Order: sequence, then C-alpha cells, then structure tokens
Amino acid sequence: MSEVDYTLRRQVQEVSNLVVRLGEQVSSVSGQVATVDHQQQQTRGELQQLRDEFLAFVKQAEFTANVQRAETRIGVIQDQVDHEFGHHKTVRRTAVGILQAFDVGLVSEENVRMVSNQLMIQTPRYWLAPALVALASWSADDRLLCERGVEEAFRRSPDRTSLFFALVLRRQGRKESAVRWLRHYLLAQDPAALGREFAVILESIAQGAFGLVGRELLTDTLAGWREHLADDAQSQTRQVTRWRDEIDSLRQPSAKADFPLLSAVSPQWPYLDSAYSSARAQEAVLDKYRGIMEREFAPSDRLEDAVDDILDRLVSEYDNEELPLRRDLAFNHAVVGHDGDVIAARQASDADSASYEETLDYLTVQTTAALNPTAIGTSAATQRLAVAACNEWFFQAHTGFTRDYRASVPQDVAAQFGTAHTVGAQTFHLPPWSGSFTRPLADLEKSLADHWDQHMAPFIASLAYPMGRKVAPLIAVVAGILLLIGAINIGFALVAAAITGGVWGLFLYNGAQAAKRNQDNARQLLERAKTDSLHQLRGASAELTDWYEKYRAADLVESECRELITSLATATQGGSPFEGRTVAKEKQR
Repeated sequence: MSEVDYTLRRQVQEVSNLVVRLGEQVSSVSGQVATVDHQQQQTRGELQQLRDEFLAFVKQAEFTANVQRAETRIGVIQDQVDHEFGHHKTVRRTAVGILQAFDVGLVSEENVRMVSNQLMIQTPRYWLAPALVALASWSADDRLLCERGVEEAFRRSPDRTSLFFALVLRRQGRKESAVRWLRHYLLAQDPAALGREFAVILESIAQGAFGLVGRELLTDTLAGWREHLADDAQSQTRQVTRWRDEIDSLRQPSAKADFPLLSAVSPQWPYLDSAYSSARAQEAVLDKYRGIMEREFAPSDRLEDAVDDILDRLVSEYDNEELPLRRDLAFNHAVVGHDGDVIAARQASDADSASYEETLDYLTVQTTAALNPTAIGTSAATQRLAVAACNEWFFQAHTGFTRDYRASVPQDVAAQFGTAHTVGAQTFHLPPWSGSFTRPLADLEKSLADHWDQHMAPFIASLAYPMGRKVAPLIAVVAGILLLIGAINIGFALVAAAITGGVWGLFLYNGAQAAKRNQDNARQLLERAKTDSLHQLRGASAELTDWYEKYRAADLVESECRELITSLATATQGGSPFEGRTVAKEKQR
C-alpha cells in the first residue's frame, strides 16, 4: 500500500505541475491573442488606407493618361485640319487683303488678278476662290468674267456668297445693292435650318453694318422668324434646356471638406451637398452674366473696319467638311480642360454639341451666340445682344433650376450610427440608430447613449467567464476521487482531492481573471466609441446649423440674379437682337 500511495502521490504531483504550466500557457496565449487582435485592427486600418490611396493613385494615373492622349490627339487633329483645309487659310487671308488694297491703291489690278487666278487654281471647290476672281474682275471692269465668278461662287455656296457680296458692296458704299444681296440671302433661308454663316447676320446687327435700311429689313425678317418658331414647343424647350445646362455647369464643387462630420453621419448629406452646390451657382451666374452685360464695347469709327471684321468672321468660318474634326478637337480640348475627367468633358462637349451642327434653327443660333460665341465666330458685342435676346429662356431655366434645388433640401435631416468594433476574438455590432435633428440635441444625445448602453451591457456580459459551467467538471472529478480512492485510503483521497481542486481552481481563477480583463478592455473600447459617436453627433449638429446659414446666404443671391435676367428684356445696351448702332458717316462712292 505504501508503494501504491507513493505512486499515486507522484502522479498527482505531475498532474498538478502540468495543470500549473497549462494555466501559465493559457495566460500567455490570452495576452498574445490580445496583442494579435490589436495588431490585426491596426493592419486592417493601414490596409484600408493603402487601398484608398491606391484607388486614388489609379484614378489620378487614369486622368493623367487621358490628358496625355487628348493632347496627342489634339496635335493629330490639328495637323489633319491643316493638311486638308490649310490651303483655305490663304484664300481667307487674301479676301480682306484685296479689299484693303483697293482702299490704299498700293497694289496693281494686274497683281490682284494674278493672285486671285492662282488661288482659283490651287483651291478647287472652295466657294471663296471664284468670289475673289469676281472681285478682281470687278475692279478691272471685266463684266463678263465678274459675272461668271459670281455665278460659280454662288453655285458652290449660295448663302456665303450672298453675304459676302452684301458686305463687300456695303463696304464700298453701294447701299442699295448691298441690301438687295441681303434680301436675296434672307428670302432663301429656312429659319428652322440656317447655315453656320448666319452668325454673321447677328454680328452685322451688333456692328450696325447695314445701316438703317438694312436694319429695318433684318428687324422685320428676324421678328417674323422668331414669331414662327415660337409655336414650336420642341425648339423652345431645347433652348431652355441649353440654358439649364449652362447654369448647371456653374454649380460649385462638393463642400464635403467643410462639413466632415455631417457628411459622415447623415444619410441626407448627398441632398444637402447638392443643394448647397446649386445655391452657390447663383453667385457664379450673377458674376458671369453681369460681366458680359457690363463689358465695355467700343464700335469701330470707320465703316470699312467694322465690315472688314465681319468679313473676316464670314470667310474664316469652318466649312461643313471640317465640322467632324472640329467637334473631335473640341472634345479633346475639354478633356484637357477638365484635367482628364472624360465624363465631365463629355458632358461639357455634349452640352455644346449644337455649335458644331451643319444647320441650326434661328433660336439655337441666338442661344449659341450667347453661350459659346467662339464656336460660331461671333464677338463679345454680339454675345451681349444674344444674351439679352435669350432672356425668356434664361429666365425659365433659372427659375426651374432654383425651384429644383430648393425643393431638394430635405425637411428632416437625421444622424445615423451603426458600427462594428472588434473586441478580442469577437466583434460587437451596434444595431443601427437614427435620430432627427429636429429634436433637441440633449434628447438625441441621451437616446444615442441609451442605445449604446442597451446593447453594450449584454455584449460585455457575454464575455464573462462561465464559472458555473467550468466548476461542474471539477466537482465531478473531486467527488470521483473521494469515492474511488477513499474506499482504499481516505486520507490519501482527501489529499488528492485537495490538490486536484486547488490546481483546477487555479486554472479556473486564471481563466476568470483573463475574462475579466477582456471585459474591462471591451468596456473601455466601447465607451471610447460611444464617446466618439456622441462627439460626432454634437459636431454634426453644429455643422448642420452652419450649413443652413451658408445655404441661406448663397440662396439670397438668387433675387439679384433674377433681377439681372429680368432687366435683360429692357436693357438699353441690347435689349433685343435688333438694336444696333447706325453709321453716322457713310462712305459714298
């Protein structure tokens, strides 16, 4: 029995030692798990930041590549334009040069005829070449050749030829002949499908190029066209839509950086941001169009100079064959202008696509002259008149724009919280909480704090050590020792039961302490998260108040903007498209 007793004591001691070492290892592993969890959270945050930076880098690289491709494409298209249509530039430069040569008398008629004949040979199918031959023959009193040149130019481009000779005759003081050509041009026009050269008519009105008789003819004709097209609802809608696109293009960038907390916690932030961006567009609209209407414009003192400028615009207008290339060129310039943002460039290009159509209705010509005068070759003076003429469409677009963004402001702005937090080997999911900022802030804070407490307490309690479940096996083992070994040696059974219970109890104690530390860590972590969410709620409330103040300030500019648009209808500096200066001294020949 003594040998059996010794053997049992030795084995119990070994088991005790193993249990002690196991408890130490469990404590060590628990500490390591906590360290790994902390490192995991840190790594996860760094990976998210790295992912965001990588996506931003990819986007920036894509934009940079888009800019490089667009710049390359611009060079290719420009070379193609110069190659295919560059010879037209020579003819265009020569046209006004011949007229000015007639004025000063420094070039012989023979040289003028030689140059015009050479250009006629070098530029087949171009309407301006035979028109120059006609000019040279006219100066030389060669009636037959002059008429043939006019007929050939007219055959190639009736509209441009009519305007060209109307302006040339007006420049030479042949008022009646100039008005006849002008009337011939206007009678041949379809107000629903005007050629691109019609922009010259608007420029002539702004410059007063055709005098009183010509202005009366234009007034009556254009008034009739406008009245006719006023019955076309689709055409009217297109003009309002283009003006709406113009106003939309002046919307300001997102203000997310100014309201970081509000944008993070409020589901209504996209609507708030959109409304604020639109309201800030009022100032941009006011500044832009006030600048256009107040821009100083000094008309030329000499009729010849004014007509020469208009002739330059007429002869330098793109031919229809150039339009596809010019449209592609405009898009690539838009890509560069938007720093590689192809979507924004496409929107801007599509909004102005009408500027590159072969034919336009009269209303669209007016709108294009107001919104993008360079696309159809008109001046700042014409733009001012065109803006005034478009006041009705401008007003409708502005009214609709203002109405839409005001209606989009949410009546009830809420804050929403619902986050996940890693605690040890478990994750705490805060159920979604939502509260309206129409309630007092103190009530919102109490509601959010109670929401946290309500769901934190069960989670923290679930991390407690299951002492009852862990003690049951210990009781069973001790009872077994007392029953089995006690039948042989009650003293040894008591010692064995005490040692086993003590060692096992130590193990349970270590587990309970580890669980308590885990609970304390979880409580601290979630309390910090709770405090952060309350701070975010307070900050978002303050930012919402600031947002309302800034929004109202931006929206107040709407009344000034509306007054400016309304004043366009009665503006003395071009309230209608038919007002223009008259020439005080006209050259008589």
